[in-house]
Amino acid sequence: MADQLALLPGFLTAHLQLSLAALSLGTLLSVPLGIFVSRRQGLEASVLGVASVIQTIPSLALLAIMVPLLGVTAAFASSALGIELRSIGFLPAWIALTLYSVLPILRNTVTGIAGVDPALVEAARGVGMTPRQQLARVELPLAMPVIVAGLRTATVWVVGTATLSTPVGATSLGNYIFSGLQTRNQAAVLVGCVAAAGLAILLDAIIRGLEVGLRERRRNVLSLSGAVLAALCLYTAGATASGWLAGRGEAPVRIGSKTFSEQYILSELLAGFVEREVGAASEAIQSLGSTVLFDALAQDEIDVYVDYSGTIWATIMKREGLPEDRAEVLRAVRKFLMEEHGIVLAAALGFENTYALAMRGAQADSLGVERLSQLGAVSPGLEIGGDYEFFQRAEWQALESTYRLAFRNERSMDAALMYQAVERGEVDVISAYSTDGRIAALGLSLLVDDRGVIPPYDAIVMVAPRVARERPEIVEALSRLEGRIDASAMQRLNGAVDSGGRSPARVAREFLETLP
Repeated sequence: MADQLALLPGFLTAHLQLSLAALSLGTLLSVPLGIFVSRRQGLEASVLGVASVIQTIPSLALLAIMVPLLGVTAAFASSALGIELRSIGFLPAWIALTLYSVLPILRNTVTGIAGVDPALVEAARGVGMTPRQQLARVELPLAMPVIVAGLRTATVWVVGTATLSTPVGATSLGNYIFSGLQTRNQAAVLVGCVAAAGLAILLDAIIRGLEVGLRERRRNVLSLSGAVLAALCLYTAGATASGWLAGRGEAPVRIGSKTFSEQYILSELLAGFVEREVGAASEAIQSLGSTVLFDALAQDEIDVYVDYSGTIWATIMKREGLPEDRAEVLRAVRKFLMEEHGIVLAAALGFENTYALAMRGAQADSLGVERLSQLGAVSPGLEIGGDYEFFQRAEWQALESTYRLAFRNERSMDAALMYQAVERGEVDVISAYSTDGRIAALGLSLLVDDRGVIPPYDAIVMVAPRVARERPEIVEALSRLEGRIDASAMQRLNGAVDSGGRSPARVAREFLETLP
């Protein structure tokens, strides 16, 4: 718990920055837009309809959509305007959360203005006020409690949704939740949930104070709430400025990772290795989506990360069928990465973490299933669980068609919960990772891919084009990791996190000390 609490100030500050920035921009957009459409009745339904449609998009999907959209925008801005934009991190999360904040503020602005007593508006007109004066002195002051009530609703939505910004690279309290779920660290999940709930309650109470002060004309409540909100805004602005000034020097080497334990360990290991061997500052950017991470590397927004040759082969290169051996896959992947994206394959770490279908050992024995060719006949009576992307991957399509798999149900779930589900018998088969320490700990049996459908999955260290060009010493250092981690070592490291409850950073640090 102490390790988790030590991270709290940074994560909480980042979450507060993201939330307040989104709410500020959302208010600046929504209130003037609400005023505008309240004056033009024909536009009201269509504008509110668009805002409602945005609200119906699942939050994680909206965040993910921002990444490729910003990728295109960033390329144009860089070439045409000389402006560098990032398609991962703060910016996509800020835009998505701003869009989520619009509907309640916009709707309450329209409703609040429409609810002003027409007699008061007529009286204002009768004493000679212009339309602008009527708005500023009569309609907006009377509508303001309703508008602020909309801001309260938006605040709770934004603070909660901000926890989902982790997969697009934005630091938030969601870092606790995503990493905690993957590593079965309940303390991390608890701290993240409690902190996010506490922040939402605090901001809601502050804005409620503004609402009460405006509605009941209680200046002391209005002043106190305004002062607390201003203090939070000043704090986040100061933290943002401090981070910007700190980042004006040489940027740290950004090590990315996907959303499972092995990736957390390897990102921490690479970060420590680069610092030790090169003397360069580094940071681990964790819990990114798979395709988001590759695109970020190709666009120089992430400097280094570990992927797997089979993922590049099937998902990025979109190759079907397999070459003769693992070495040929590695050669083809290395050539593709350099020629198509300028990415350098610095090292193959020495182990293969392939997808594999796994069952409880006792169930596999009772069904007489050791090989995937034996699974097809019994699959109609079984359920399979896979990680978020497994059932959309080319490997799964190949497995289905080759082995004639037709499961009773396919269930996508968090990778950590997937192992828990098969252990408890809630699913019968899962898409396991061959180096996962939980396979042995839970007594699972890996079914043999006897027709060689799944491609090799050698762990490879990939370096972004700009780092490869401008900082060759980093590539040279990482190349020294060639063949340094075998499958048994990786299984032990994963087991220490998944079954032993240790943090990925500590496990990586201890292993790094054993590397000469």
